[in-house]
Amino acid sequence: MNSKLPPQRIAITGASGLIGGALIGHLRSEGHTVQRLVRRAPITPDEVLWNPVAGTVDLEPLRGADAVIHLAGAGVGDHRWTKKYKSEILNSRLLGTTAIATAVNELKPAVFISASAMGWYGETGNRAVTEADRAGDDFLATVCREWEGAADSVEGVRTVKLRTGLVLDPTGGALGRMLPLFKFGLGGKLGSGNQWWSWITLHDHIRAICHLLESNITGPVNLTSPNPVTNLEFTAALARALHRPALFPAPAFALKLALGGFSTEILGSKKVLPQVLTEDGFEFDYPHIVGALNALIAE
Repeated sequence: MNSKLPPQRIAITGASGLIGGALIGHLRSEGHTVQRLVRRAPITPDEVLWNPVAGTVDLEPLRGADAVIHLAGAGVGDHRWTKKYKSEILNSRLLGTTAIATAVNELKPAVFISASAMGWYGETGNRAVTEADRAGDDFLATVCREWEGAADSVEGVRTVKLRTGLVLDPTGGALGRMLPLFKFGLGGKLGSGNQWWSWITLHDHIRAICHLLESNITGPVNLTSPNPVTNLEFTAALARALHRPALFPAPAFALKLALGGFSTEILGSKKVLPQVLTEDGFEFDYPHIVGALNALIAE
């Protein structure tokens, strides 16, 4: 992954997550200075204190930063969607983004990149959607509207909102959870298998963020491969990459029982296309699921 950017100072929230950790490693390898926003007392010189609940950010160490990248938020698949956890999903995004947006309005970096998700679109069925499409009306679509609305409070700074799809990497996320089952030949389609999964490799996700740091793009950007696949196609490709059968489908009722409300994200269909990225000339290293999974399994 090659960056054209001259060395910059970049502040990042969500540094301990799958995407944040990989992004920080890449940016540092390219010669950038990274400041990590943490919620405890800073221990190392690169750490800066913030408190999303209180809405506070220690601004002084961040003055002069070239970019702020906000990735923090409670994981939507980490727990059952109880009323309490749904509130945490929303508040972790709304309060955190409000705090960071307030700081960005004070700091005035060249660019503010804020996480969102393809959940913005809600259920799309077989209909392909781009950044120009309206928001859906389910729980995560509501969360994304609030989330992006908080980012939109930034004025006078180029602001990009990342509508991220299913991020693929063997070390975590959905693929990390699926691999053990498929390695033992216990994997299979989820539900009908006809639902569309819009995905992107972690490698291309990091490359896309770096592209957005140096581009003139503003507004929402779909971080998904240009070639979404059905769940059946995905699970078949994963089984082939592992040289294992995929003979054990998970019925929809079992997923609903096991996962509760989050099962709607596994069984739901989102066919999301990265129109803004492709029109800006971004080229995916892994545009197709077979090549992507083969490369990831070989790592």
